[in-house]
Amino acid sequence: MADFTESSIRIDADPGTVSDVIADVEAYPEWTAQMRTVTVLATDEADYPDQVEFTIDAGVFQDTYVLEYTWDLAEDGQGVVSWTLVRGDVLRTMNGSYTLTADGPGTTVVYRLGVDVKIPMPGLLKRKAEKSIVSGALGGLKKRCEA
Repeated sequence: MADFTESSIRIDADPGTVSDVIADVEAYPEWTAQMRTVTVLATDEADYPDQVEFTIDAGVFQDTYVLEYTWDLAEDGQGVVSWTLVRGDVLRTMNGSYTLTADGPGTTVVYRLGVDVKIPMPGLLKRKAEKSIVSGALGGLKKRCEA
């Protein structure tokens, strides 16, 4: 079972703007340093990405994998976007979520991520990769939303 890394950030944009940026998965390589390519394989009835293939280079490991998303968002963008791993070349588990909560005129975003790999990797390196992904994603999300 994977341990989770969790971090939060306050973004000077409303939850609807933040959730729109998160839903635009094909733009992730523009604002997430580790992300190389993104392909939407399927969308749900609300036209949110349902299954998405990613290619990532997190330094200590590289992989191409597919995530399945659940979009539990209110009309104003508050709520939870979560994902689970469908398949990966190196990844055994990649589960996570963004929780978006209105915070005055902005949004507090909590990012939770759990990763496990099929290849032997010391826990310290795995944790470092998780922290790198979480930090890069939150920093990139903030910059993208506030631009």
